Amino acid sequence: MVTSSRQNFIKAINHQQPDRVVLDFGSTSVTGIHALVVEKLRDFYGLEKRPVKITEPYQMLGEIDKELVREMGIDVIGLFGEKNMFGVRNRDWKVRRTLWGQEVLFPGDFNYTYNDNGDILMYPEGDTSVAPSAMMPKTGYFFDALDRQQSADDSEPVVEDNLEEFGLMTEHDIGYWKNSVESLEYDDKAVVASFGGTALGDIALVPAVGLKNPKGIRGIAEWYMSTITREDFIIELFDRQTDIAIENLKRLNRAIGKSIDVVFICGTDFGTQNSTFCSPESYARIWMPYYRKVNDWIHDNTGWKTFKHSCGAIEPLMELFIESGFDIINPVQINAEGMDPAMLKSKYGGRIVFWGGGVNTQGVFAFGTPAQVKEQVKTQCSILNDNGGFVFNTVHNIQANVPFKNVVAMLEALREL
Repeated sequence: MVTSSRQNFIKAINHQQPDRVVLDFGSTSVTGIHALVVEKLRDFYGLEKRPVKITEPYQMLGEIDKELVREMGIDVIGLFGEKNMFGVRNRDWKVRRTLWGQEVLFPGDFNYTYNDNGDILMYPEGDTSVAPSAMMPKTGYFFDALDRQQSADDSEPVVEDNLEEFGLMTEHDIGYWKNSVESLEYDDKAVVASFGGTALGDIALVPAVGLKNPKGIRGIAEWYMSTITREDFIIELFDRQTDIAIENLKRLNRAIGKSIDVVFICGTDFGTQNSTFCSPESYARIWMPYYRKVNDWIHDNTGWKTFKHSCGAIEPLMELFIESGFDIINPVQINAEGMDPAMLKSKYGGRIVFWGGGVNTQGVFAFGTPAQVKEQVKTQCSILNDNGGFVFNTVHNIQANVPFKNVVAMLEALREL
C-alpha cells in the first residue's frame, strides 16, 4: 500500500523509518525558494509562464503553488499570516518588475520608491509618507532592514515599546486562519502553520519593518548588547510576550487545532559559523523558560509538533533545545563548526527531528558541480533519514544565484532516492 505524503511525514517526525525521504520546499520562511529560481523551476517543468507571486518579500521568496508541489513531489505545505513582514496584506496582487528584470506579483499595497543610487526603499504598511524600513540594493536580490533605532541612553527601556507588534488576536484574525485551513487545496499533505507571535528576539523581526514608528530596542547591535546589559528587561519582555502568545494559541487551537501538524515557533539564530551567540548558561537563563512554557502548552493541549530555526554552530545548545521542548530543529548547517551530521544523528537523532541540511547552500550547492551536489544529497539523506527524524530541505532558503543546474541535480538525486 502506498502511503500518502502526510502519512509518510507522520512516520518521519515520530522517528519511524519513512517509505521515502520527506520533502519540504516552501512550507516556512526559512525553507523557501527565491522567486528567480521558482520561475526557472516552472520553466523546467514546462508549466505555464506567469509572474511568480512573492509570498515573503523580505527575502523575495516565491510561491510554491499546487503545480510545483505536484511536480517536485513536495510533502509539506505552509500556512502564513494575512500580512507579510512589512505589514502589507497579501491581496490585490499586481505585476511589478524587479531590479534583475523579472516580472513578479506583489500585494497591491506593496509600495516602494528608489533612492538616488537606484536601490529600492520599502515602507511599513506600504506608507511612503513615513521613513523607509528596508532597502534592496540595486545589485541585490532581497531586502535588508534599515536601522531606525531611536536614541538609547542609560535610562530603563519600556517593555511595552517592544510589545507593540505582539497583541491578542481578534475575531477577524481567527477568521482568517479558519478560512486559510478551509481553503486548502490538499488533503494528503502535512501542514506547517506560521502563526507569529512566538519568536523570542528573532533578529529579523527586532527592527519591526512593518511598524511605522517602532519604539524601544530596535537596532540589531543595540538588541544584542541588551541581552547582556539589560537582561532583566529582556526576560520581562519574553515573559509578557509568552503570555500573549499562549492566549493566542488557545484561540487558534479551538478554531483550527486538528487541521495542522506543525507550528513554526521561532527563528532566533543562536549560532555563527564557528560558535554560539551566547553561552549555554545564558540561553538556559534568558530563553529556555519561555520556550519551555510555549512548548509545554502546545504539547499538553494539541497534537502539534514545534519547529525551531537556528543557523550556525549550535551543537553546544542542542541538549538545551531538546530540554526546551522543541520537536524539530532547522536547519542542520553542515558547514558550521561542530555540525557533523553523523555525530548529530547519533547523539540527538532519536530525540529531535532534523529539518534541512540536505545540501550545503554555502558550499557545494553554490559552487560545486552537479555531480558533487548529487553525491552530497544522497550522503546526507543516508545519514539523517536513517530511522526517520528527517525532513529534506537545503541549509536555509535556496538563493537566487545558485546555479540552476545544481538545483536540477538536487532534484534528480531525490528522485533516484
